[in-house]
Amino acid sequence: MSEPRAYKIPESVLVVIHTPALEVLLLRRADAELFWQSVTGSKDHPHESFYDTAVREVREETGIDALAPGCVLRDWQLENVYAIYPQWQHRYAPGVWRNTEHLFSLQVPEGTPVVLNPREHTAFAWLPWREAAERCFSPSNAEAILMLPRFVGQSS
Repeated sequence: MSEPRAYKIPESVLVVIHTPALEVLLLRRADAELFWQSVTGSKDHPHESFYDTAVREVREETGIDALAPGCVLRDWQLENVYAIYPQWQHRYAPGVWRNTEHLFSLQVPEGTPVVLNPREHTAFAWLPWREAAERCFSPSNAEAILMLPRFVGQSS
């Protein structure tokens, strides 16, 4: 007998990683080569906090320790609720069509090394924040990047 399938929890994080100069890290998805995005990921279990999810996903996807000296993880206290893209619907339980995404930013020191998880991403780029927003495939990700100066206390 096979084990029951583990579906993704429809609660996730979006973490906009940036330098003090607002250079934003974008990742190219391995399963969709034209899709550039910030770090995203679902909770591992229902009781995992969004904060812990953000720390874990940043480490898994980029190798960056969000709690390291010089890093500042900010919880924006904002959420997006969106329809799950059809190509990823199979990852969720039947009847689950929407995901709630909690927003964070992570300021890292200039020159922070990035080590990608090759199962998830094939390339990365550090881009000025406006250019990064233009490259994102997800409108909610682009919008979060455009809000970045406000959340880190810099004028645009």
